[in-house]
Amino acid sequence: MSEPTGKYSITMPRDIAEAARARSGPSGLSAYVAAAVARQIERDNLNELIQVAEAEHGPITDEEVQALRDQLHQARRGPDTGGTAA
Repeated sequence: MSEPTGKYSITMPRDIAEAARARSGPSGLSAYVAAAVARQIERDNLNELIQVAEAEHGPITDEEVQALRDQLHQARRGPDTGGTAA
């Protein structure tokens, strides 16, 4: 069962609206715009969470970001075939 919907009137630049309409495919412009707004809400929520965490623990350093990226890349490659067993 899908969420209840409402009808809204929004204003946006014509070129953006036409580009969105052209890309919306069979689901239609309303679904395309709803998905875009949902992604923006997710980003806003993540940014708020980051602000709270940084206020409590301080900002993350470039070194910490790189270490986490390295861990992510390692996880995507799969288990290390040359390492020791845990």
